[in-house]
Amino acid sequence: MLFNYGSDRLTIDLVMAICNGHVKAVITSDAIAKVNTCRKMVQNMADSNKAVYGINTGFGPLCDVQISPEETCKLQENLLITHAVGVGSPISKTLSKLMMICKVHALCQGYSGIRLTVLERIIYFLEHDLIPVVPEQGSVGASGDLAPLAHLFLPLIGEGEFWLDGAIVPAKHILKEHKLKPIQLQAKEGLALINGTQFILAHAITGLDKMNYLLDLADLAGAMSIEGYKGSASPFKEALHTIRPFQGVLKVAERMRLLFENSENIMSHENCERVQDPYSMRCIPQVHGASRNAYSHLKELTEIELNSVTDNPIVLSDTVAISGGNFHGQPLAMGLDYASVAASELGNISDRRCYLLIEGKYGLPRLLTTGGGLNSGFMIPQYTTAALVTENKSLCFPPSADSIPTSLGQEDHVSMGSISGRKFNQILHNLEKILAIELMYAAQAMEFRRPLRFSSLLEQNLSIIREKVDKLESDRLLKDDINAMISLVKNRSLIVSKS
Repeated sequence: MLFNYGSDRLTIDLVMAICNGHVKAVITSDAIAKVNTCRKMVQNMADSNKAVYGINTGFGPLCDVQISPEETCKLQENLLITHAVGVGSPISKTLSKLMMICKVHALCQGYSGIRLTVLERIIYFLEHDLIPVVPEQGSVGASGDLAPLAHLFLPLIGEGEFWLDGAIVPAKHILKEHKLKPIQLQAKEGLALINGTQFILAHAITGLDKMNYLLDLADLAGAMSIEGYKGSASPFKEALHTIRPFQGVLKVAERMRLLFENSENIMSHENCERVQDPYSMRCIPQVHGASRNAYSHLKELTEIELNSVTDNPIVLSDTVAISGGNFHGQPLAMGLDYASVAASELGNISDRRCYLLIEGKYGLPRLLTTGGGLNSGFMIPQYTTAALVTENKSLCFPPSADSIPTSLGQEDHVSMGSISGRKFNQILHNLEKILAIELMYAAQAMEFRRPLRFSSLLEQNLSIIREKVDKLESDRLLKDDINAMISLVKNRSLIVSKS
């Protein structure tokens, strides 16, 4: 399969497939024609006496300073160098690579005025796994992700650094090895490279890719906990949810019915005297479903952004270059903050289910151990889930609700969407650990319901867990068990739906 930059439509799955090397992306003749046409427009404006922002003027508060044609190239080089002020640990290679792919797709749509030779160099980097090093901090999300994008494209001019076998290597050394000369940027090109939302966008993509699996995994963990708790399947009946038909809720209820299909354990207590379960059990469709709705909202926004042009100014003709605000990260920032709350809530309700399983009710021993007193059983891992849940709650403050003016007030309202994206991924990282611990608890609880059988899907997952983590008979070091469960989650080894 081939993806055509600037022409085809990107989705979350497709951009991840390009990033992972499963799909090849190319520039077609149509995209080349658009890029070359727009470049001619920029050159005409650069050669004229009329001041056009970013083409023959300074930037930000220096937009009233006109630059001569002779100084244009130096101006573009200075732009990358002066904006590369990021700090902190480097982001992952995957995030940097996604930024590059998204930027090429945006530039190939023919509104940015960049030369084909610059695009071809970026694609060369991608195809030869030459991924620049980008610090994680420094963007305020408008005028786009200036600092991260400046670091991302410093290697084009022979500056900055690349990843090489896990080490950080000066770009000039790598360029020399590949017999590549630094590119001399021309009018508008530096601005086209560093203006945009690709840092925010890359974090949204990786977060959505992870959250998609974790949403399904949360349903699986909830179903296993209900089986261990001998909870009721009645709250998942279709008739209950069609009269309040939120899409996420309907999907979760359907998935829960599938996860309980032909369960002997569920059928064994259908007519018991218990009339209802705690909310964390019976409200799984409503809570998990609300998180699914937030996921769907962010996915919709992200896929719009994936196929948008977000630099500035936007070149429309030989004489028209509009300096607008397509670089402003607010549309994604608010969606990321919403999804952060949604991901945090999946962990919140998961911790509550862990707590219910160690209370010692409905045939389960206290702390899920028959040797309580001498043995603490599963008392303490719930401390860990509680700590992670509180950490996630503290990460839910919405950066998009904050703004600090920059650039001498020219950029007087910024999105802080880069922070929203980073926090979203931190929350998901913690959620993986919380769900891993719940699955460990649920597997232990289910052992006390034998010889009854569960659905084929739950039986498969219980077997996968038991290949890595034995049933707890007496106290042992649980750190290794928890880490094994986290690895199962991170590697997506658990089966979350029927194939």
